[in-house]
Amino acid sequence: MKHAVEKLLAAGLLGLSAIIGVGALEFKAEVGYSGVGPGFVPLLVALVLGVCGALLMKQACSEGGFKQMPEESADAPPARWVGMALLSAGLLANAAAITKLGFVLSCALLFVLAARGFRVSMGAGWGTALDWLIDALIGVAISAPVYWMFTKLLGLTLPGLTGTGWI
Repeated sequence: MKHAVEKLLAAGLLGLSAIIGVGALEFKAEVGYSGVGPGFVPLLVALVLGVCGALLMKQACSEGGFKQMPEESADAPPARWVGMALLSAGLLANAAAITKLGFVLSCALLFVLAARGFRVSMGAGWGTALDWLIDALIGVAISAPVYWMFTKLLGLTLPGLTGTGWI
């Protein structure tokens, strides 16, 4: 089957679009801020993903497959699965730990794993304990002001580690 991977990718995008669209339709129809309900953005994302998936499927079904795709060569660099695994682990760890560790620490953990994943994928290695600590401090330095702005300035509730609202 010619261009099977390309068709599979397009079908996956269409399927993701359908899942998001169905989920968006399940939101209550109450109108929110500025007359836009809570399902508007997910529905818009589903629509855009659907259009992209349909265009990709059209290209995949055409004679040449995806346009401007380079031909695979034997000297192509290998896939960097370890970096991808670290980045995925960071996203999953953030989702799993945000209610237990709080926003700041879970986002710092995400930053550490994402930064290390990108560095490993670029061939920089695992780094030293000091590198990991620096990444953690940078993650806290980025996520703490975001937490403060969302909770104090915008009045939104994000999970915190303590009841004081600072971590």
